[in-house]
Amino acid sequence: MERIKSGHKYEEIEGWLRAIVISGNPGDLLPSEVNIASKFKVSRMTARQAVLNLVREGLLERRRGAGTFISDIPIHRREGILFSFTEDIKRRGLTPSSVLISAKLETPTGSDAKALKLSNTEKVVVIHRIRLADGVPLALERVALIPQCKAVLAVDLVNGSLHEALRAIDIAPYIATGWLSARVSTASEAKKLKFKTGTPLLVETRIIDDVNGRAIEHTETAYASNRYVVDVRLTCAPETIAPFNAAPIAPA
Repeated sequence: MERIKSGHKYEEIEGWLRAIVISGNPGDLLPSEVNIASKFKVSRMTARQAVLNLVREGLLERRRGAGTFISDIPIHRREGILFSFTEDIKRRGLTPSSVLISAKLETPTGSDAKALKLSNTEKVVVIHRIRLADGVPLALERVALIPQCKAVLAVDLVNGSLHEALRAIDIAPYIATGWLSARVSTASEAKKLKFKTGTPLLVETRIIDDVNGRAIEHTETAYASNRYVVDVRLTCAPETIAPFNAAPIAPA
């Protein structure tokens, strides 16, 4: 292998590790840090830095007592059309399922009441689930639904689709608006998603309206950031568009 003449040693090791990832398969075991250090004639700390950099990118996964493995390829969600989690995973040829944590009527939180345009005295349907694809946990989901949706509490929320259940009671999800944020996982979240505490989460907050423009669903989904990716495509603004803080143009 041709040696890189510039940059730090760990960058050379990173390049070598990336080549292994590209040619390997998810779940393949990588050489130990001791073997990497010996191969490149560096300290174990330098070898570890290179490995950790790829772990942070989600390309590698460290398992205590077992070693470092090539991570699963993350699922990409395309822009434009929002499929339910169940529909999306099935379209990929995978098997969707859920671990139901709780499903009941509750007093809405302030954000629930605001999103669904309800008073704090009305009960909402709140569903907590772990969402899985082929048995691999991808996300933690909390859904709040308007009171008229309480019939969905009687359906199969482990293997079934919530949106299919809503359509069955003539409440059809139609338009979704939402935003993305990020945070690190708590110990409880990490345990449910089966990874290390502090692993980054991609958090999507979403409000869904029905065909009549009525808000019916307020959802927060925390995705394992190394297992799920949201694709975005935007049109670059032309130069003629004024910046947000620009003064209005006076009429001629």
